[in-house]
Amino acid sequence: MPISRISAAFEKAKTQNRAAFVTYMMCGDPDLETSFEAAQALAENGADIIELGAPFTDPMADGPAIQKAAQRSLKAGTKLADVLSVAKRFRETNQDTPLIIMGYANPIHKMGYKAFAEAAADSGVDGVITVDLPPEEDAELRGYLADLELAVIRLATPTTTQARMETVANGSSGFVYYVSVAGITGAGTGAQTDIKAGVDRAKNASGLPVAVGFGVKTAEQAAEFSRLADGVVVGSAIVEEVRMAVEAGMPSDAPRRMGTLVKVLSDAIAESRS
Repeated sequence: MPISRISAAFEKAKTQNRAAFVTYMMCGDPDLETSFEAAQALAENGADIIELGAPFTDPMADGPAIQKAAQRSLKAGTKLADVLSVAKRFRETNQDTPLIIMGYANPIHKMGYKAFAEAAADSGVDGVITVDLPPEEDAELRGYLADLELAVIRLATPTTTQARMETVANGSSGFVYYVSVAGITGAGTGAQTDIKAGVDRAKNASGLPVAVGFGVKTAEQAAEFSRLADGVVVGSAIVEEVRMAVEAGMPSDAPRRMGTLVKVLSDAIAESRS
């Protein structure tokens, strides 16, 4: 069952006395073949869950690193269907690592909510994060995803009130993505005490694991947040490895670079509670 694959990842991490490591990569950056190899590299180097970014022309929640990654991906011609094709290919050899599609509503709406949900399920995807589709507007997509047992993963932030947290929790599944700062991806992180309080509210409201992301770049930060939440999300730092490989004229080296960073972060998370 797809949602149980996400649950199993968090449960495995819990039994090992660590946070789950959720990694993000922009699919199609710099091309689909490299992205497939990158996804394998992330899984092999300690990623418990992989978010596959679907490129969009107006990624309002993302900072410069992921915006530029989306531009590179779009320039390469990446479509939402291509992202799903990478997921399907990954799933042929990896049955354990959960895959999350993270993106924006427009491409999904263009494909059709029902068609997207069916294609995602067929591709072995486990859940979806639609950054710009609030709970009040996700009923149709959520219904199709729920029918196929795909998780609807929502975001909460430091400005989310208790009443709003209840709304976010109602209909959420898989885990709650707690944004550590009111801002864009790659931004600085908030105070640990504030984050801990927000994580606890999200967990109490939803009954789900809570993963903290946005602004987690270093091993030290990953270790800090792993002590506050059930999971830690790293995206911009991983995406930057692709940019550096591309700018060095060695785009095919991106998976190795990404894997090396993920191993460092994974080790830091694994050791943070010992």
